[in-house]
Amino acid sequence: MSEENHSAKFAFYYLLSLVALLFMAIGSGLILFQIINKNIIDLVSDTYYRGRYSGSALRFGLSSLIVATPIYYFLAIQIQKNLYKGTLKNDSGVRKWLSYFVLLVSSVVMIAWFVSIINSFLSGELTLKVILKFFSILLISGLIFGFYLYDLKRKEVLGVKDKLVKFYFIGTLLIVLIIFISGFVFVESPFQVRNRKFDQKLISKFSKINNNIRSYYLSNHRLPNTLEELRNYYPNLKENDFKNIKTGKKIEYKVLGKYNYELCSDFLTSNLNDSDSPNSFYLDGNWPHDKGYQCIKKNIEKHNLNELNINPKYSE
Repeated sequence: MSEENHSAKFAFYYLLSLVALLFMAIGSGLILFQIINKNIIDLVSDTYYRGRYSGSALRFGLSSLIVATPIYYFLAIQIQKNLYKGTLKNDSGVRKWLSYFVLLVSSVVMIAWFVSIINSFLSGELTLKVILKFFSILLISGLIFGFYLYDLKRKEVLGVKDKLVKFYFIGTLLIVLIIFISGFVFVESPFQVRNRKFDQKLISKFSKINNNIRSYYLSNHRLPNTLEELRNYYPNLKENDFKNIKTGKKIEYKVLGKYNYELCSDFLTSNLNDSDSPNSFYLDGNWPHDKGYQCIKKNIEKHNLNELNINPKYSE
């Protein structure tokens, strides 16, 4: 059967391999970036999303490699087999056009990576982190461009088993496996991630209760004696707002003084050294807790007291 009859199939091979390759490249980059962010602490830039370790980014990278790696290598091997058999011609328009298209799209992605890295450097990110990330992307882009440019320049492919191509497939697969295993060392288990989400929901409830306690104080010039009193004052609060959804136990509220109080419940994880959740960093940062039964102290802030023209001797 002539190549023309296979052109649609080969176009499918190249385009799908491109998608898989992009997921592999992006996934590998994300894993390497998060390993760097996890092990090199930058006290200045790590308060921003770009410079902080993100468990969700690491999990996405690992998921990308799990799905995309077998797809890419399967399709790449099929393409090489058809070149060897002559079903796909060396000077085929489909091969050349789509190979260069792979290089084009990969170039756009890599340029975006490099722009992001340089922007991080100009934004004050630690130089060592920038250098390591730069060389990580340089390695990924070098492997992609090196192979496809070499493959395009090959003059003889019919019946030729190219050892360099074989070495590339084996070598890059080993690199991907090393990156994957390295990332897997740092990623939390699904069980741990689920526990963290339970704790974040509990923190959200703490925050909601705390906001209502502040509002209550502004209206009544005193703290509520119990959460039941707070709930009766604000009908929008539901019974579930005062419960730990994991344990089913009620959140405890204790008045410590005229302006001070604490909220208590059972936590499944600790967030004292947590850098995993950029989206909830501010919220979690206001509610530091260890694992187990924890009481977090709060008070009526100075600006709230000033609204009432109250000038107490303020203490934590």
